[in-house]
Amino acid sequence: MTEADLPAVMAIEHSTFPLDAWSEGMMRGELADQPRTRHYLVAVLDGQIVGYAGLAAAADQADVQTIAVLRPHQGTGIGGAMLSELLAEARRRAAREIFLEVRADNPQARGVYEHFGFEVIGRRRRYYDDGTDAIMMRRKLDG
Repeated sequence: MTEADLPAVMAIEHSTFPLDAWSEGMMRGELADQPRTRHYLVAVLDGQIVGYAGLAAAADQADVQTIAVLRPHQGTGIGGAMLSELLAEARRRAAREIFLEVRADNPQARGVYEHFGFEVIGRRRRYYDDGTDAIMMRRKLDG
């Protein structure tokens, strides 16, 4: 992902996360840390950005910062492909574990993460701006 991708990315961000969307400034801040501690990518289909994902990595730990796919393309494997790339990048950066938070009211996303070997490790009460809990998940990496 580059700054040139931000208009499309921010449109997806606001349509996917209407209650707690990141600001463009927050996203620019994430991109400013590439490639040092961040890795962001976009999914392009027929010349259109249809999804994006981001990873933070430091020392032997990584965190999935965000994954979003336009609604018409959800369930088509795009999110899984981006998650696979984030896992590969975490391994390249020598992370031993990768963490994420997922909305408690998003069983579809949680199912994807479980399919990829993430396990529930806790809950953050009222984590999101609208008061929804976050389910904390972790996957150990095999090096």
